Amino acid sequence: MTSQHLNKLRGLAAAAIALIAIPMCPIASAQDAAATPPASEAAATPPAATTEQRLADLESYFNNVGVGGSTDAPWTSKVAGLPGPGHNGWMMTCAALVLFMTLPGLALFYGGLVRKKNVLSVLAQCLGCAGMVTVIWWAVGYSLIFGKSFNSPFLGGTEFFFLKGVTSAPNTDYCYWISQNVFSMYQLMFAIITPALIIGAIAERMKFSAIMAFIFIWMFVVYIPMAHMIWGVTGLMNGVWNGDAAVKAIDFAGGTVVHMTSGWSALVLCIILGKRLGFGKEKMSPHSMVLCMVGTGMLWVGWYGFNAGSALAADGVSANAFMTTTLAAATAGFVWAIIEKVLKGHASILGMCSGVVAGLVVVTPACGFIDATGAMIIGVLAAIVPYIFVMYVKGKLGYDDALDTFGVHAIGGTLGAVLTGVLATSSVNGNLTSVNTYAAKNGLDKLVANGGLLGQQLIAIAITLVLSIVATVVIAFVLKALIGLRPSPESETAGLDISDHGEEGYDF
Repeated sequence: MTSQHLNKLRGLAAAAIALIAIPMCPIASAQDAAATPPASEAAATPPAATTEQRLADLESYFNNVGVGGSTDAPWTSKVAGLPGPGHNGWMMTCAALVLFMTLPGLALFYGGLVRKKNVLSVLAQCLGCAGMVTVIWWAVGYSLIFGKSFNSPFLGGTEFFFLKGVTSAPNTDYCYWISQNVFSMYQLMFAIITPALIIGAIAERMKFSAIMAFIFIWMFVVYIPMAHMIWGVTGLMNGVWNGDAAVKAIDFAGGTVVHMTSGWSALVLCIILGKRLGFGKEKMSPHSMVLCMVGTGMLWVGWYGFNAGSALAADGVSANAFMTTTLAAATAGFVWAIIEKVLKGHASILGMCSGVVAGLVVVTPACGFIDATGAMIIGVLAAIVPYIFVMYVKGKLGYDDALDTFGVHAIGGTLGAVLTGVLATSSVNGNLTSVNTYAAKNGLDKLVANGGLLGQQLIAIAITLVLSIVATVVIAFVLKALIGLRPSPESETAGLDISDHGEEGYDF
């Protein structure tokens, strides 16, 4: 066969592949349905962009919207499908900051609060989460949350299994100017820290093998469906980007997805697990408040990636989230200290650290939707309400939430979801107005304007509670029957550092 014949065959093959691929291409973005015309209307290839239209595409980058004109007047953009360097760079930084929250932030925060014989067990559990969740994410996790081939309100799809097709081109269902591989890694960091938060409630008394098995199952049963329902483009409760969402709830950075799921699961798990040996009889004070304070500082710094990064762009919404996060965290830490000074006569480092973390937790679902005044209100309430649960309710009910995961994260996340429904304002986020096609379609813009958003938030809270609690009960009892949850009394007394890992945190 001559080279001329081969060239003709290659041309015919390329044409056939193109004809097959055209119907499979995405036709609309989740953020701006008008950016790309539906296939039925795209009868002809749009004309090449003029100089004025190329300038319009450049303006779209600054406004964080799609390129290529409108349905009525499209053009072929030279930057369509390319990541924007500024937004991309910001999101890579944010991904690193969120990982910094777990390693070393949460590891040191929790590690300082346990007794010295269990400090390595906490570090190992945080590292274990980072490794195992990453494998799940690569294989199926990302796709089941952020895919859409199932067209389901509860799960995403299979199109991104093993991160197939997750390239440096943006996935415009979620963001126009960020590489999909960067977006995927950013969301992975959320998936890592969420189950790691559970560790605080069951610290010092659960086998490493049992906690890893629990987290493995919990990711599939709780985290993955919850994350899709709230953030997935076809999600049940994605009020901003799913025009057909049955529940018009909003959660900017994870009040329900992260803090409520982990916090309420932590309470159930610690009750099923039982109290630590000697609880209420022996002194179980933190072995190093220095490590706790250092970990708190790292969490606060990393939280800017968590909250401001959830805008998925270096834009005005991100800047607002940066401000509200700072105000709420600082205010909550200060108010917690005042409460302690009034009621106990001293302001403790532990109290201030708890207040800062509580402020960060409560503002998380709201930070991109509220103004400075809303952030200050959240900061005050974030100190008062979790303080009551940590200092009074826990003692009254007698559960052994070792490091106050329930009091801070479950109660804080729930409070934040409620306050989001009360304090959200379209003045700081245009996505809550009719400018957003999907918010207008499902009536979210009207709910925000007339105060009806709170009811939708309460429905989302109820769904989160039921899923987290029921799933945790089932998983915990199954594992308890199959492999056991606790180490032997002798191992627990000696410390999990030695019994689980054969090492000691300190060699004096």
